[in-house]
Amino acid sequence: MRRTSKLTRVAVGVASIALAATACGGTSSENGGGSDGGGDTKGLAIAYDIGGKGDQSFNDAAYAGLQKAQKEFNYKTADIEPTEGETDADKEQRLASLAKQGYNPVIGVGFAYGPAMEAVAKKYPKTTFGIVDSVVEGDNVASLVFAEEQASYLAGVAAAKATKTNTVGFVGGVDIPLIHKFEAGYKQGVQDTSGGKVKVVSQYLTQTAEEGGFSSPDKGKAAAEGQIEKKADVIYQAAGLSGQGVIEAAAKAKVWAIGVDSDQYKQAALANYKQYILTSALKDVGGAVYALAKSVEDGKPLTGTQTFDLKVNGVGLSESNPEFTKIAGLSEAVAKAKEGIIDGSIKVKTE
Repeated sequence: MRRTSKLTRVAVGVASIALAATACGGTSSENGGGSDGGGDTKGLAIAYDIGGKGDQSFNDAAYAGLQKAQKEFNYKTADIEPTEGETDADKEQRLASLAKQGYNPVIGVGFAYGPAMEAVAKKYPKTTFGIVDSVVEGDNVASLVFAEEQASYLAGVAAAKATKTNTVGFVGGVDIPLIHKFEAGYKQGVQDTSGGKVKVVSQYLTQTAEEGGFSSPDKGKAAAEGQIEKKADVIYQAAGLSGQGVIEAAAKAKVWAIGVDSDQYKQAALANYKQYILTSALKDVGGAVYALAKSVEDGKPLTGTQTFDLKVNGVGLSESNPEFTKIAGLSEAVAKAKEGIIDGSIKVKTE
């Protein structure tokens, strides 16, 4: 039987690291290892999801984990961008190339790497593979999954406490089960906190990722503007790069935005809008990436399903914006909800 576990706090904290400024574009990059900056040791490699490096969210959180591993283990790393309109075969070739070059572990950032990883892992049994947001069976595969619904519930609590119009919004990048978890938790948090008095307006940007739901800030901006017209004064987005458009629209209208995955209040690219980013539903992708790299470095590679939830601080809610603590009852309500989720008295829905 394959091992299923909840990771300990070794994985915690990477998501809170201030991410270095990153640029979009390009196909790959390597950081030198060894004392001369060019050692033969090759370690962690990551292949980005749609939106790539520079999304200030999901992919950049993974990059923070890579940076931590590279610094601590002083080896070569690689991070490779996706291409527009790519197929599973393209992803398979990318993962195989990294494994063939000697990188270990090799991580696919995002559920879209599932079919490709299942095929490649069998061909390279001595390489440890990791996949974020999906479960792939394989003796040498670690499936890094998160309780996104728990962090989203806390975001819903915050939204219910912050709204003045009793209308809040949710913008999902793509209409898929993973993003349904974000919406379900958020709606439940809003309803439980407000007693059903606060309305949630939801919209998904696209039906498939190929249509740009995770990579189109203009789509996110238009959706948020539509929700603001419906009186939404707090909007939570789970939309990758598209979420930047949601935040921009919220800031322009001077209403609250809630970030996702990374602490978006701290992102340099979003500095012009930060005062309107109330909080972010955190997902410690960086911690998961680092934990897998460390396990390989220690000679005890993680495999099986590794679950990151509130109990291990694998998900959470940021409090970086000083305004967070100024809203009456918000901090107390979030703390109480977190306690309830951890002790099991609050069961959070996933759909």
